[in-house]
This record gives sequence, C-alpha cells and structure tokens, in this order.
Amino acid sequence: MGVIRYIRQRLAEADSCADEMAKVALAHKGIRRIRYRYKDDMVEVEYDPRQLSEADAQRAAEPLLRELGVRIPTCSLRDPEVGVCAACPSVAQHGKRWHVNGVAYRASFDGETLTIEQENAPAEPTDRILRRVKAIERPVPRWRSRALWEPIFSALTLLMIVAGGLLRWQEQAGLANFAYAVAYLAGGYFGVLDGYQTLRERRLDVNFLMIAAAIGAAIVGEAPEGATLLFLFSLSNTLQNYALARSRRAVRALMALQPDTALRITPTGTETVPVEELQVGDRVLTRPGDRIPTDGVVVRGESHVDQSPITGESVPVHKTAGDLVYAGTINGNGTLEIEVRAPAAETLLHRIMRLVEQAQEQKARTQRWLERFEQRYALAVIGGAALVALGLPLLGWSFADAFYRSMTLLVVASPCALVISTPATLLSAIANAARRGILFKGGEPIERLSTVRAVAIDKTGTLTEGKLEFTELVPLRYDGVPAVELETKAWQVIADVESRSEHPLAQALLHAAEARGYSPRPVQRVEAVPGKGIVAMLEDGSEARIGNLRLFEDMTVPDAVQQTVQQLREAGSTAMIVWANGRFLAVAGAADKIRPEAAQAVAQLHALGIPCVAMLTGDAEPIARAVARQTGVDRVYADLLPDEKLDALRQLSAEYGSTAMVGDGVNDAPALAAAEVGVAMGAGTDVALETADVALVGNDLNNLPYALALSRRAMQVLKQNLIFATGVIVVLVILTFTANLRLPIGVVGHEGSTLIVVLNGLRLLMYRPPTARS
Repeated sequence: MGVIRYIRQRLAEADSCADEMAKVALAHKGIRRIRYRYKDDMVEVEYDPRQLSEADAQRAAEPLLRELGVRIPTCSLRDPEVGVCAACPSVAQHGKRWHVNGVAYRASFDGETLTIEQENAPAEPTDRILRRVKAIERPVPRWRSRALWEPIFSALTLLMIVAGGLLRWQEQAGLANFAYAVAYLAGGYFGVLDGYQTLRERRLDVNFLMIAAAIGAAIVGEAPEGATLLFLFSLSNTLQNYALARSRRAVRALMALQPDTALRITPTGTETVPVEELQVGDRVLTRPGDRIPTDGVVVRGESHVDQSPITGESVPVHKTAGDLVYAGTINGNGTLEIEVRAPAAETLLHRIMRLVEQAQEQKARTQRWLERFEQRYALAVIGGAALVALGLPLLGWSFADAFYRSMTLLVVASPCALVISTPATLLSAIANAARRGILFKGGEPIERLSTVRAVAIDKTGTLTEGKLEFTELVPLRYDGVPAVELETKAWQVIADVESRSEHPLAQALLHAAEARGYSPRPVQRVEAVPGKGIVAMLEDGSEARIGNLRLFEDMTVPDAVQQTVQQLREAGSTAMIVWANGRFLAVAGAADKIRPEAAQAVAQLHALGIPCVAMLTGDAEPIARAVARQTGVDRVYADLLPDEKLDALRQLSAEYGSTAMVGDGVNDAPALAAAEVGVAMGAGTDVALETADVALVGNDLNNLPYALALSRRAMQVLKQNLIFATGVIVVLVILTFTANLRLPIGVVGHEGSTLIVVLNGLRLLMYRPPTARS
C-alpha cells in the first residue's frame, strides 16, 4: 500500500490529463481502458464486469469528467491543427507508463483522443460505458494553440536575430542585447517546456542539450549564434509537428465520417438517439443522402451506397435486403431500414480508426533503438562537454577557450537529426498509405515489408472475388436430338432443382437460368448429397440430378461427359453434370471470378523485383493452375488445409528469404500470423484487421505493390537520413578539435542537417511509387 500511496501522491502533484486518467484507472481495479475525445468532450471507460459494477464504473468516471471539464477551456488540443499541449508532450512523443502491483498502464495520443490502457490485457469481452459532457460551448480560440504560436515564435526569433545584428553594427549594444534576449525567449520557449517535462520524468533529450548549448553560447559572448541555434531548432520542431499533424489527418477524416445520431425505429415510430446508444438488434432508418450510422444488415429497402470513404470503391454499390452496410458510408437515393450488427465502438470504421491510432504509437525497431540510444548518448555528450571544459585548462588552455570548445562540442554532437529522422520518415509513410486505404500497424511492418523477397497469396477472396459465377453450359450431343432442345431441357432442370438449394454453386447456376427466362417449377422431393450434388423428383415423377462425377458413381458416365468435365476444370471452372429423364443433358461450369486488377498487381510485384509470387489455396489443382495462368502467378500450392499453408510458407522462406502472406483474414489467420508480414484483404473481418500487420481496406489488390514500393522507399529515405545525420555529426566533431570549428559554423551545420532530414522525410507525404503512376 505504501507504493500505491506514493504513486497516487506523485500523480496528485501532476498536471496532465494523462495523469488524471491514470489515477482513476489505478484506483479502480477492473478498468481496462479510458479514452477521452477532446473533439466532443466524451469519456469512454472500458471495464471488466466481473471486477467492477456498472454503477461503480459510472461513479469512477464522474470526477474525471468534472476535472477534464475544468481543463477544456484552456486546452490547446481542442484546436485541430495543434500537436500537443505544453503540459504533456511525452504523451505524443514517447508514451507514458504507470506500473502498480503487476498492472501496467500506458498513455497514447492521436491528436484527438487521449487513451490510458492496461498493457497486455487478456483478450476477452468487456462492457463499455459511454458518457458525454459538454465542458465548453465553443471551440478554443486559435490564438491559444501551439500550432499557431510555434511558427510565430520561430519567425519572431529570426526577426530579433536580424534586428540584433543591425543594432550591433550600429554600435547600439544595449538594444542589440535586448533583441537577442527576446530571440532567446521566443526561440527557447517550447524547448524549455518540453525539456522540463522530460527532466521531471528523469530523462534527458535533445531539448535539454539545445537549451544548455544556447545558454553556454551566451555565456561565452556568442549570443547571436545561440539565438540562431534556437531558431533553427524551433524551425525543425515546427516541421516535425507539421509531419505529425499530417499523419493524424487520416484519423480526423475518419472521425468526421461517423454520424453523431441515428434514427432508431421503435414500436411507436422513430426517435433520434446518439449512435453510442444503439444496441445490437436495434433497427435504424437511413434516409436518402444520410450517412449510415452503424454496421448492419439491410432488412428493408433498396438503394445505392457510396462506400468509397471506407473501402475505396469508386462506384456506389447496390444494396438490398440481406446486404451488409458500414457506418460512415453514404446512402444514395433510397430509404433503408438497417438492423444493427455491432455497437458503435466496434464498427469497421472505429476498428480502422484504432488501427491508425495504434500505428502512430507503435514504433519501428530503428526508432526504438534510437530512443534508447538518445538517453545514453545525451549523457555522453554532456559528460564529454564537461570533460573538455575542465580538462583542456589542465593542458594549458585558457578556461574561456576550453569552455567555448565545449559549447561547440555540445552543439555539433547533439543527436537532433538522428532522433527526428525516423518518426518524420515513418509517420509520413503511414499517412501516405492511409490515404490509399493501406493501414500499416506502425513503423515496424514498414521495415519488415521492405525486406520481402517472396509473396504468397490466397486464391479465394484475394486473387478472386470469392463469388461463384456461371461460366458456360456445354450441351451434350445425341443423334436425332437437336442441341437446342437438350440445352432448353438442361436450363429448365437447373431452374427446377437448384432453386431448392442454398449452395453457392446452385445459386450461381440458378441466377444464370433465371437470367435466361427460366422460372422454377414445383418438384416432389429434393435430397442434397453432401460433397456430390443434389437429387430431385420432378413434378412428372422422373428423377433429376445435378452434381459432380461422384454423384454418378452408380452409372456409366460417357467419355464425352468426362472429357467435358476435364476441359472445364482445366479452364478454372467447377463442373456440374445435369442429368434428367435417364439422359445426360449438359455440363455446366461455374467459377470464382478473378479480380480485374489481379494480373496487373502480380505483374507489378514482378516489376518490383519479387522473384516468386505463389498461390496458396485449398481448391483443386486444375482450378488453381487455371487461375495462376490468368494472373501470372509463378508457383501453385493447391489442395492445402489451413495448417498446410504454414509448411508452404516455410518452404518459400527457406528458398527466397522473407515472405509476405496475403489473405482474406478468415481461414488464412494462421498463415497471416506466421508470415514475416501478414497482409489482410478487405473491409473485412475482425481477424483480418487484428491478425495482419498490414490491412488493404479497399479490397484493391493493386495496393499490395503500392505498399511494397512505399515501404522500400521509406527505408531508403530513412537510411539516407541516418547516414547523413551521423556523417554530419562525425565531421563536425572532428573539425571541432582539428580545425578550431567556430560555434556559428557548428550551429548552421548541425541544425541545417536536422532541417534536411525532416524535409527529406516529409517528401514521402507526396511520394507515389512508379507502380501507382503506371
């Protein structure tokens, strides 16, 4: 209890929203996650109902709502362009952690939502309490936001540096010193705030080094150089925050898609309710032009729905009874009655938002290493500067010269460019990808995808659309019987028999028969034979069968029928034999439609230097090879069970190296998890979005080579930045001791390199791989 009291006392002294939320989480066992959305002043508490009652969870949220409500009027985060407020920069930059009695919580922030969540919480269902307060009735004025003042302070610093130089030239020393003092205050304001916060957490960062170097420059009579250092450092931070803001716009754009209210259907009519109050099973009414408020199934009505905000489909999709719809999509010209299938916090839109939020917080291996390195390196730089300042006088140097050299070392050896280069680069790549409907789960998947040498792709639902369609009907020939007559009889039998079956193959053939004007007639009896087909007794008492060769094992099947079946299978179709009145009438084929972009996507992967694109499928080998021929796939692994796909992946990895697995995220989940990089197709399932490292939300296979090319380019830019930043530091440090490098040159060289790496990383916001331009 002493440890808990100590931590609560420390938290009580803190002044960040994250600390206030953490106090609530630590004080109430069972709270898994607390979210606070600054945009609409909403607190969401997730708790374990076995450990905390609903009433207790509500009581826990109330004081937090009051405390955060007090903070809202002066919170700069309400401005959509801002980065983070001065009270908690660590939330956005590093993440903050609390640990009590084996329970760890961490903070994360995406620019709109501050989250405190239990680390490594067991994956089990939790209930949610959604609470709303309106702590302020108008948005915070822009003049309070850091996003506004940071560039203004940078410009003011530059102006005062120029004014100070002119005043010094006119020998007005007093006014010149005043100008430099203003430059120090403006250029160092946010650096002091950020550095103080990290010092409170007993850490060192580049803010401390820069402020110390600027103060040291003033002490040795180089105030203009110190002011220049602060100007360039604040300018580089402004550019970095710009990159962070651009990467957060993907989340804000998604948030704007979610309607605030829904029109719920009740026994007495309709009522307008917040979307958070919708329960699974409720029915909502969506009028023409409205955004659909929930994930659900159409139960009544017909309309075209614009799904481009979620799936990227450019053409509105026709929706009728039984079709799925997604929250945030736009209803067309019809009225839809929709049954809710997911609570507001679990819609596809919210899952995507959480993925983007997590991606911004999850760091690449390089970034994690650099952050650990920064702490040790900062201590080494401070120690080295102190050693130079105190050691050189022992070798005969004057203290003033030794101190000047130590300040120069402090400037040129600081790792600003190294530390900034990685987040600026990877966040720009994440933002670029998000605009295309490609969701990277952080920086590490970008690193791993860039090393891929082989790609394994599932067939059904990935290379194909996962929907069977009729391909052709081959009527058999009998002497004296016109082929047209046999074809007509075959279509009528298909309409009669397959109308009694829900099998996807039966539905594909039935739709083809109905499209040709054949209507189902009554039948006396129907029997489905699993794995073979269907047997029916027609209205006239005769028997009819439709199925594969195994359904006719008790008969002698003519060679012509077997040859036709083989030909259809080699063409990629599943063959179904139509038999009635003691005669083989025809062989019908149905196939899973290949995605129109599949062949182009495979060709682009080859163009990017991928030596092997393999297909992994549980389908029959003849069908799989037919799809491979049409799409350009190099290697086929067919007739695979889900666990056998893992063996194929291991074989590809052993032969080619790092291998990516692309699947629909359902039966491919083991392979997606086992691959070096798992890529999930579709606006799909929970498994698709949770298991994979990368999600292609728009169902567009062309986004796969786009993601690969973007990841490679991002790593090229990152390597350029790291090599350049390291090289500049090494050269400047050497020149400091061998060529008596002056502080002004050191400032320009050090901060110039920082600006260059930030601008180089920001180029990825506009980058389009060659495959995307073709």
